[in-house]
Amino acid sequence: MKEVSNYNYLIGISMFAEIITIGDELLIGQVVDTNSAWMGRELNKVGIEVIRVVSVRDRADEITEAVDDAMNRADIVLMTGGLGPTKDDITKQTLCAYFDTELVFSEEVFENIKRVLASKIPMNALNKSQAMVPKDCLVINNRVGSASVSWFEKNGKVLVSMPGVPQEMITVMSEEVIPRLRQKFDTDVIIHKTFTVKNYPESVLAEKLESWEEALPKSIKLAYLPKPGIIRLRLTGRGRDKEEVQSQISVEGCKLKYILGDAVFDEEDTPLEILIGNLLREKNLTVSTAESCTGGSIAAKLTSVPGSSDYFKGGIVAYSNEIKESLLGVSSETLKKQGAVSEETVIEMVKGAMKALKTDCAVSTSGIAGPSGGTKEKPVGTVWIAAAYKNEIRTMKQDTDRGREMNVERAGNNAFLLLLDLLK
Repeated sequence: MKEVSNYNYLIGISMFAEIITIGDELLIGQVVDTNSAWMGRELNKVGIEVIRVVSVRDRADEITEAVDDAMNRADIVLMTGGLGPTKDDITKQTLCAYFDTELVFSEEVFENIKRVLASKIPMNALNKSQAMVPKDCLVINNRVGSASVSWFEKNGKVLVSMPGVPQEMITVMSEEVIPRLRQKFDTDVIIHKTFTVKNYPESVLAEKLESWEEALPKSIKLAYLPKPGIIRLRLTGRGRDKEEVQSQISVEGCKLKYILGDAVFDEEDTPLEILIGNLLREKNLTVSTAESCTGGSIAAKLTSVPGSSDYFKGGIVAYSNEIKESLLGVSSETLKKQGAVSEETVIEMVKGAMKALKTDCAVSTSGIAGPSGGTKEKPVGTVWIAAAYKNEIRTMKQDTDRGREMNVERAGNNAFLLLLDLLK
């Protein structure tokens, strides 16, 4: 019996993969592992489910232990890293010991190395050593790098060792590894559908959906993916027939929308800034921002979308009361009587942004992001938010402290949600 049997929550033929990333730099935080996230997404598209990601140091015994565990657990083991020309790169030697083989010189790999390095890096003994490859495996050339790929098979399972440089890994995975895996393994169809929900704490949402969730077919799984201010609900269906799986997902999605109504505001897992941008472009409207505690992060999200110059005219980061007065027209009386963190202030800020930047709509924020600066009346985490479209203004008070970074992100998301409601 496979050790992965616990992962068979869905009906059908399941293929499971484990990812092993190698390098001290990953474990000390010097380099962020983006490879695993990319591999997980792409493998899922072809019906291969990643059940574990393990990072280990450049130590032979630790690599061997990770490989042995993964080979016992998964059908496919994908490794990245440790294939460079320096002494700390020991993956090939370690795999030779594990699979009881040796390194041999490959003229074909050497020719590829010469091509890749031509007129860029002088050939030396270290570069040439990368043409030493495991004897008893399928060696796949890397057209964008000097480190080749090693494909081992044992007891019906596959282990693939790839370079850790993201662009090299993506290229060899896309062009060589995934097509070969699809050819070797007959896998299920996996389909995801994500619904984005507002106005629900996770526990309250789970309680409301409990009966529906318990009645889901065995081939459908629900996952809760909370973000500050919103929750994404991902339905995953698996089976042999694509149309049948899609039909089940559609039926359960309709039931979900019936239960939650207008709380479901997106079905494509689209970032809020893109939803806003699409609406603004569709309606031929312009937007501006007036930010205090969010420090320009809302404007940064809006302008991160290609083509946002079509609708975003500008933003004012009014951290001090002086700037709130001079650039946004907030009255000194409002600031004195109500304070910078108040509904009255964000209303005047959002009006001021629309006037100063001549836009159809705007959002504003003012609050105490933390970790200090709070008072008994206005504790850390208190944020007032406003959104305006033409003559209509909506406001909300955010009053839960989740730490500075999350307080800011949540305020930005809530500002987008207020504006979405106005635009719709």
